Parts: sequence; structure tokens; C-alpha cells
Amino acid sequence: MSRKRQAALHPPQRSTDPADYQKVPRAVAAMPKDFAAGFAIAPHRHGRAQLIYATAGTMRVSTERAVWVVPPQRALWMPSGVRHSIVMSGDVTMRTLYLRRDAAAGMPEVCRVLPVSPLLRELIVRATELPMHYDERGAAGHVVALILDELHREQSLPLHLPMPRDKRLHRLCAALLDDPGDARTLEQWAASANASPRTLARLFLAETGLTFGAWRQQARVLEAMGRLGGGQAVTAVALDLGYDSVSAFSAMFRRASGVSPSAYRRPSGD
Repeated sequence: MSRKRQAALHPPQRSTDPADYQKVPRAVAAMPKDFAAGFAIAPHRHGRAQLIYATAGTMRVSTERAVWVVPPQRALWMPSGVRHSIVMSGDVTMRTLYLRRDAAAGMPEVCRVLPVSPLLRELIVRATELPMHYDERGAAGHVVALILDELHREQSLPLHLPMPRDKRLHRLCAALLDDPGDARTLEQWAASANASPRTLARLFLAETGLTFGAWRQQARVLEAMGRLGGGQAVTAVALDLGYDSVSAFSAMFRRASGVSPSAYRRPSGD
């Protein structure tokens, strides 16, 4: 059998190494990669700007200064050179876009959450099926042009959680991110942080711009968005996040997001 015939019957698998996508001579390079629940990608950075997106599953993306929860209805714009890490909440079907410098021109210079329309979702999925060296003058080029047009149209969403630099606060915040339902008061946290409640309260406001209560509520909102976006039941999410009733949780969620939890929830199996 000829080598060409063998290649046709057994096409090479697409690379899942991000390094292979940084210098592809195309405006957009799309990488498909799946991850198991709990998988953690260590802190790293890329030469290209990146759209971090998953068609299924939720990711928690962290930089030195903030944390984002990214469900399937959202994507995270990551400028080139920004050091970040990712933890998978549930099984994740990641579909990442890497944009060449000229293609990323005009996009935000800082991390931003972007909504993902049904059209953009399908375009991203199609891009991961294209050859890495796709024909820029053919149908593939039109797909990429539409992706760039959609990205430049999208308005960013204020869905992030500022992280403090103070080591005591950082440990406290990391613990709350792991368990947003933890109901301990600032006074109780202060005992384990070897600091007075007044000191912690002052540092929270100075380093995050939020009070302790507001920061924890934002952490719960983002966690709820991720879980609801993954199809979890509203009641289960409310109880896991420390709310005594679904009504109290729903009122908080509506104030923060503008919609009810049931309206935000992605039905399981979709």
C-alpha cells in the first residue's frame, strides 16, 4: 500500500501540545483537548493570545491577580504572555483558539470573560476540525474570518474574582475557592490566620476592592454559574454553597447575574 494511501486511511492525530500551535503560519490555530475532572494545568504562559473555551465542563482559570470560572456559555480571553493555571471542574472538552498578534489586535489587553453565542460555539468546534495549515483562501479561511468577527463583536462580562497578594489573605481565599460554602465568619478566619479581624477586613478592601462578605458572595456566584452551566440542579447548588434555602440563593443569584438560577442552568445532557 502506498504511503499516501496509508495516510488517507489513518490520518495523523491533531497535536494536543500547545507549543505546536504558537508559530503556525495562520491567523488562528485551534486545539481540541479533553481533560478528566480535577485535572490541573500548572502555571504557564503562551506566545499567542488565547481564547480558553470548553464545549462541556467548567474550568477555573487563575492568574496572580484574579480567578475566573468558565462554564460552556462563556470563554476567557487570555492575552499573550499572561501566566495562568487551569483546574477542571468535572470532565472538560476544551476547544482552545490561539490568535496571532495581528488577529488579536483590538481585543482586550487584560483577561476578560466573553459570552459564547451558538454561532461562535459551532465556529470554534469547526475550527478544531480544520487542518492546522488550512487554506486561507478557501472555506476554512471564511470560518476563521467569521470567528474573528464574532470575537471582536462580543462585549466582555465583569465576571472575575480579584485575588489578594497578602499571603494570609491568599490562603484564606484559596480555601474559600475550594469550598465556597464554608460559612466561617471573618473573626473565625482571623484566628487561623494569626491576624485580627480588623486587619483582615482592612486588607481585603485594600487588596481586592471588596469586603470579605462581598468577595465570598462573588466566589459563590461564580461557582454557582459554573455548576449550573454544567447542568447541576438548583437545589443541590444552593445547599452546597451554604444557603439555608433555595429562595435565598435564587435572590442572591438574580441580584448578581440578572437572571434566575433556573434560567441560567444548562439542562443536563445538552
